[in-house]
Amino acid sequence: MKTQAAIAAFSATLHRRSLNVLGILENRLAPIVAGWVALILVACFLRILISPLPPQGLSLDLVMPYVLLVGAPAASLLLALRWFSDGEAMPQPTYRLARAGRWQDLAPSIARRHPLYGTSGIMVSLLVGMLLNIPVRAAEYLMTMPAIGAAAPEWLSVLHFWMTLDAVLVSSLYAVCFAAAIRKVPLFPRLLLLVWLVDIAMQLLIAQGAVATGLPPSVAAPLHVLLEKNITKVMISMGLWLPYLLLSTRVNVTYRSRIPA
Repeated sequence: MKTQAAIAAFSATLHRRSLNVLGILENRLAPIVAGWVALILVACFLRILISPLPPQGLSLDLVMPYVLLVGAPAASLLLALRWFSDGEAMPQPTYRLARAGRWQDLAPSIARRHPLYGTSGIMVSLLVGMLLNIPVRAAEYLMTMPAIGAAAPEWLSVLHFWMTLDAVLVSSLYAVCFAAAIRKVPLFPRLLLLVWLVDIAMQLLIAQGAVATGLPPSVAAPLHVLLEKNITKVMISMGLWLPYLLLSTRVNVTYRSRIPA
């Protein structure tokens, strides 16, 4: 009895903490985005400052990757929050991809009254993880890619293009996923799966596109390690979260309007 009471108390404490974090994510998202923009702007400025500037100095080609790195994820998040303002009222998909287990469908109005409806609990960890993907990807990009101009070697220009596309596209997609999750959009689980697959595909495309230009060995080796690490991180995330997204009662109540049969 004491053990069960201790477990129940611990679970209640974790749930209260998840509600606190969720409240911050829902009610203070604008200051979080503003803080992110300010921080990454400073980081981009420092990256340009310590990079060997081309003879023509600052140019649109040099600055634009950093404008996209800062602006695209922030704009994607704010736009997605507007697109998904009525997310929980959106219709369920016609065809179910999550078919593991036995489930009983509920009317959306009944599902919203279920005790497990919502994005608290373990879901908060997933929300935070998706949001943290944005600064992590930006930091990796700033640490690995110098500011370059039009006179850069072909291999560096190609690599810079692919790495910029990866950082901007994947960060923006994770921002859209976060918005879909917090707005309880029914398509969120399959949207996150799609973003994971895009993330892996981007790492493979970078490897193929960069290697085709004949990278110097001193660059090819660390690039291989970075891309392999990124793929490993995505695979670990899929291994950890796919079972939860498929089988969690909270996820199924919130995003699929169904409960275990």
